[in-house]
Amino acid sequence: MSTDVVVIHTDGGCRPNPGPGGWGAVLRLRQHVRGMCGGEPGETSNNRMELTAPIMALEALTRPVVVHLYTDSTYVR
Repeated sequence: MSTDVVVIHTDGGCRPNPGPGGWGAVLRLRQHVRGMCGGEPGETSNNRMELTAPIMALEALTRPVVVHLYTDSTYVR
């Protein structure tokens, strides 16, 4: 069992809602930090971008670890 802890901070949004949007995530494992981001130039929603950020961050993990996920989205929580 892994004792490694990956800390993930995420956010997403769009303006207007619906409208073009983006998401971002920062993953930290000890001294290693990785930033990720993406977006939709067409019409999307704030909730879709808020959900996309943690999904993409979790998909980037290459092995089982403990995850501490931080988000300002009550929808994701």
